[in-house]
Amino acid sequence: MKAVSEKQKDSLLFGKVVSIRGSVVDIWFENNVPSINTVIHTGAKKEVVIEVLAQLDNHRVRGIALTPTQGLARGMITETLGQQLSVPVGAEIMGRMFDVFGNTIDHGPSLPKMKWHNVHQLPPPLGKQSTESEIFETGIKAIDVLVPLEHGGNAGLFGGAGVGKTVLLTEMIHNMVGYHQGVSMFCGIGERCREGHELYHDMKKADVLKNMVMMFGQMNEPPGARFRVGHAALTMAEYFRDEEHRDVLLLIDNVFRFIQAGMEVSGLMGQMPSRLGYQPTLGTELAKLEERIANTDTGAITSIQAVYVPADDLTDPSAVHTFSHLSASIVLSRKRASEGLYPAIDILQSSSKMATPGIIGERHYIILNQIRETLAQYEELKDIIAMLGLEQLSVTDRNIVNRARRLERFFTQPFFTTEQFSGMKGKGVRLEDALAGCERILSDEFKDLPESAFYMVGNIEEAIEKGKNEISKESLKSADVKQVEINPVT
Repeated sequence: MKAVSEKQKDSLLFGKVVSIRGSVVDIWFENNVPSINTVIHTGAKKEVVIEVLAQLDNHRVRGIALTPTQGLARGMITETLGQQLSVPVGAEIMGRMFDVFGNTIDHGPSLPKMKWHNVHQLPPPLGKQSTESEIFETGIKAIDVLVPLEHGGNAGLFGGAGVGKTVLLTEMIHNMVGYHQGVSMFCGIGERCREGHELYHDMKKADVLKNMVMMFGQMNEPPGARFRVGHAALTMAEYFRDEEHRDVLLLIDNVFRFIQAGMEVSGLMGQMPSRLGYQPTLGTELAKLEERIANTDTGAITSIQAVYVPADDLTDPSAVHTFSHLSASIVLSRKRASEGLYPAIDILQSSSKMATPGIIGERHYIILNQIRETLAQYEELKDIIAMLGLEQLSVTDRNIVNRARRLERFFTQPFFTTEQFSGMKGKGVRLEDALAGCERILSDEFKDLPESAFYMVGNIEEAIEKGKNEISKESLKSADVKQVEINPVT
């Protein structure tokens, strides 16, 4: 937080704490009442930060504490400069980790004197927003082929706990440097401290930290801080887009925790909850954050957001409201994860508004539809296979099953960020190579190769090489068995 200069001391407005209920604090002012979103400091060392959320009358305001309120008592003097919450912006923030107040939390050197921007900004006007639709390539086959992302759009990663949302986000940070030479901005909202710590050190080890900024409002922090950390990270991202004219990849983990923090703040403020206990202002609060993510004539902020889905229920209000802001929805499936098919993307439930021939091209569109058709038919045949077995299917149906099983395995991929756990070297695959592989699988070119050859490979050439090795190993084994049968041990 910025220190108050001698010149600013003259414009300080003083008040008095009159009520404290948990994180909700009422403050009395004699003359001028601060406006909404003004930051007020109080406490013995002015360490408690309060943001004004409501003006109760001509003398009283009600605010939410962004820091713990231990030690705060009625009658304590408060002070404010009439300013809003702000964060540092500039090239010097690259490679650093911040909290919601713009303080560095990575034990690095202190920041030089630099510009600070308010976290409450308006979305770019429609006249400045770009109308061209471009594809954002990620290097992950399943996403680039089946759920193409929009350059400057919002994509959502939907899934329950433990299906691989965070791993997929960290892989995209790694690939951002190789594919787009842009800035990555990671925003952790209400997630585990352990994850933030691990991510920081993994990014440092992978040598991509110098191209990214990290901001965290972890789950042990008050709801007010968690509620504002998304706006703070977006303010930093907007600086790179608007003033440095660079493309930014903004990764948010997790949007549901942002909604949950808003729900806690709303409850503390005494608002009547709406359906399933969510705040009545859910739609407005989410829109204030999401509408600022846009592709303008100076640069683009492409956002990929993890969205925890309570009890895997996609009809939950948090998931429904988030869906409406997205250009692509990537749904992660627990069933696929349990089968070891990573990334565990549910191909038939995931969708993208970019998947039209005018944007992705005729060839890509035809391949995408063929893949969806094949996998949908395989899904229908699964019950018959479970009851009667594969042998009872017609030749045509058997070919569909073989194609679908090879495609499912071809869409798995070893990640750079999981090398230390899986022991497999990470692979990034260009869209053209991924399309060529899918085209060849759909034309039954590899029906003689075993299914396992397509599992955890990069491009199709690796699958062919792996398949040939497996076939030669099998033939050697069968030759050894025959040799034993001819010359039995006596």
